[in-house]
Amino acid sequence: MEKRVTFKGWKLPLLLIFPQLLISVVFFFYPAGQAIWQSLFIPDPFGLSSQFVGLGNFEFLLSDQYYRASFLTTAIFSILVTVVSMVVALFLAVMADRLIKGAGVYRTLLIWPYAVAPAVAGVLWLFMFNTRVGVVSWYVGLLGYDWNHVLNGGEAMGLVVVASSWGRISYNFLFFFAALQAVPKSVIEAAAIDGARFWRRFFTIVLPLLSPTVFFLLVVNIVYAFFETFGVIHTITSGGPQQSTTILVYKVFSDGFVGQDLGSSAAQSVVLLVLVGALTIVQFKFIEKRVHY
Repeated sequence: MEKRVTFKGWKLPLLLIFPQLLISVVFFFYPAGQAIWQSLFIPDPFGLSSQFVGLGNFEFLLSDQYYRASFLTTAIFSILVTVVSMVVALFLAVMADRLIKGAGVYRTLLIWPYAVAPAVAGVLWLFMFNTRVGVVSWYVGLLGYDWNHVLNGGEAMGLVVVASSWGRISYNFLFFFAALQAVPKSVIEAAAIDGARFWRRFFTIVLPLLSPTVFFLLVVNIVYAFFETFGVIHTITSGGPQQSTTILVYKVFSDGFVGQDLGSSAAQSVVLLVLVGALTIVQFKFIEKRVHY
């Protein structure tokens, strides 16, 4: 029988949820409202005056070819980061679940990269692939390939994808490993007795049982790729070369803080907020139907 907690009055429930409501209002609803309001104006860089333009900032964005190109860059970047980080994390979690000797050390080493801030991770990968003093770029040069992500847009995109995925693998690993521990061993043993090999058992039994975790991480990683990868891109490529790694969140920064176009930057933040919200709704509406709880 399910037990439910009931309250006689409304004061105690309101008191319990008040801290969360206060945090949401201060750090989400108020900034979002300010962004929507500022997107209707063109203020001067010093904030002394502003001109009401209505939807003029949004019309300008739709006519800007660089802003339209950033949509494609963001889509490619977010898909690659999500797929790479989840696939590698799932593989490592499966291997850790099978490991017997040294399992604790193995899991601890895999978790450590999650403690590294995105900006610090970007600096680490930048040093390794530096065109002059980078260790990896030097070894690649010995193989006859001239690595230069400063001039090559494809190499720059690959580097920021790898750097962004590296720190996210640990986060995904924790959830996948916990989900694997919850899979009933009796079902796997029964399939093994019937002659099913390891990877057949994984794809037909284990992976469907992991679908709630996969769906959750899919949503979280897409949001991560849209917002939290700013530090990696800023430290490694600064959106270059030729804006080949300028995703939407970085363009908000470059136009607002570097170009001092505050109205356009506010409009971009509103578009980004609506886009991420729409993607999340689509995922819950269509992809969640394939999830087995």
